[in-house]
Amino acid sequence: WLSDHINYPAAAAEEGVQRRVVVEFVVSKTGAIENVRVLRGRHPALDKEAQRVVKAMPKWQPGKNNGVAVRSYFTLPVTFKLQNQ
Repeated sequence: WLSDHINYPAAAAEEGVQRRVVVEFVVSKTGAIENVRVLRGRHPALDKEAQRVVKAMPKWQPGKNNGVAVRSYFTLPVTFKLQNQ
């Protein structure tokens, strides 16, 4: 899903920046994505795009504890790599 919806920021592409941004978020009891934050940012434009695409993700299946849905933290690396053309 991420690769289909992420847009490489023009500012980062012009500078030739290729990095991995690590994003942390909470999957709520309903599966909604909440509290998205960058743990390890590399470039302001990449950080902003990683946050945007994670916030736009469809609902996830929530974590469960003893069969009951619970909030859970998730850490996701988002890799930005330029393609040679």
